[in-house]
Amino acid sequence: MSNKLKIYLIGSLRNPEVPILANELRERGFDVFDDWYAAGEKADDAWRDYEKERGHNFRQALDGYAATHVFEFDKHHMDETDIGVLLLPAGKSGHLELGYLIGLGGVPCYIVYPEEPERFDVMYKFADKVFGSTKELLAYI
Repeated sequence: MSNKLKIYLIGSLRNPEVPILANELRERGFDVFDDWYAAGEKADDAWRDYEKERGHNFRQALDGYAATHVFEFDKHHMDETDIGVLLLPAGKSGHLELGYLIGLGGVPCYIVYPEEPERFDVMYKFADKVFGSTKELLAYI
């Protein structure tokens, strides 16, 4: 059992910066959960296509074993984390994950936007801190 602080790194399966940031955080002594990234950038599309081939709609797919398994796997790691970090760009799932962590209370949650956002969003104020680069996050954390 590790006594390192655990970071749940949130991002997009299509964001190549996720493993880079994860490794930088590990180099600083954190235990980083980013295993979800191993599914690859086509994972969500492949799951959708497979479920459609089976004649399932989105709600039916959500009730399926595969979705439940992946959800419980990720949720377990969210429930065990000490810190949440959302690395943009990220989609709906990433924002829901960060919202869940914020809702837990007591888990510091950070957002990193490497490029100035096209659309501003005041709800990012729910995060404990928002950073304009991974370098700013790494200097802070």
